[in-house]
Amino acid sequence: MTTFADPIPAKRRSRSDAIQKAAIAIAVVLFAAALLAPLIVPYDPLAQSLLSRLRPPLGFERYAPLHLAGTDELGRDVLSRALYGLRLTLALAVAGAVIGLLIGGTLGLIAGLRRGWVEDTIMALVDMQIAIPFTLVALLILSLMGSSLTVLVLVLGIAGWEQYARIVRAEVRKLSALPFLEAARTAGAGPLYTARRHILPNLVSPLVVQFTLALSNIVILESTLSFLGLGVQPPQPSLGSMVGLGRDYMPTAPWIVLTPAALIVALTFSVQTLGDWLRDRADVRLRDR
Repeated sequence: MTTFADPIPAKRRSRSDAIQKAAIAIAVVLFAAALLAPLIVPYDPLAQSLLSRLRPPLGFERYAPLHLAGTDELGRDVLSRALYGLRLTLALAVAGAVIGLLIGGTLGLIAGLRRGWVEDTIMALVDMQIAIPFTLVALLILSLMGSSLTVLVLVLGIAGWEQYARIVRAEVRKLSALPFLEAARTAGAGPLYTARRHILPNLVSPLVVQFTLALSNIVILESTLSFLGLGVQPPQPSLGSMVGLGRDYMPTAPWIVLTPAALIVALTFSVQTLGDWLRDRADVRLRDR
């Protein structure tokens, strides 16, 4: 009896692959634009020109410079500010994700290797972090300690450490039951040597996936805080602060908000899709479907 393969899963897989490739391409372009922003911006992002304020995108005026994405309420070039804002937003997000990885990975490793009250205490902190809406915690910390970049990076760093801790603890407990670790402990290997030699190399794949997924969440958190006025402070541009400052001009000059908002959407979508792709590649069960 002849059987035919169902074309629907193949079409769905092909569509999903196309979306993932497009998202990866967008992510590469955005990271390159952020990295090369000082070289490719057409104007100084802080330069003001009241004679050019609220100029629409591609608005042509004789003997006046051309602004591809228009100008804001102070005559600053929106495209230049958006690219520098993308650069700062990505830098803050990467720094916060690295801090979260170090804190959560270390605590998760300790919880996985040390049982008893140490593990219970760390997991209680994880449950507390999950139970409390972190945006409210971030608003409280920034209100009390100020909105400097140092404080902001620390706040972003503790935003998602509990996810790393849970992943590392689960992986360590699973690896600890494998025969090769039992053999290493029987041979006299200490906890530090076991963690460095046998456990940490096996944690790279899940941590890279979680790092990528957490990056988009931190971008949204930083944009939210800056939108509310508690993140990056003017005149230094970030994507969230540009949206926050431009919301009063939405009826008359929507381009002030649309350009940074589009970059936020493109960045979070591409990074989140990249994280899903990495997860599918790392998980053998998902890869073989």
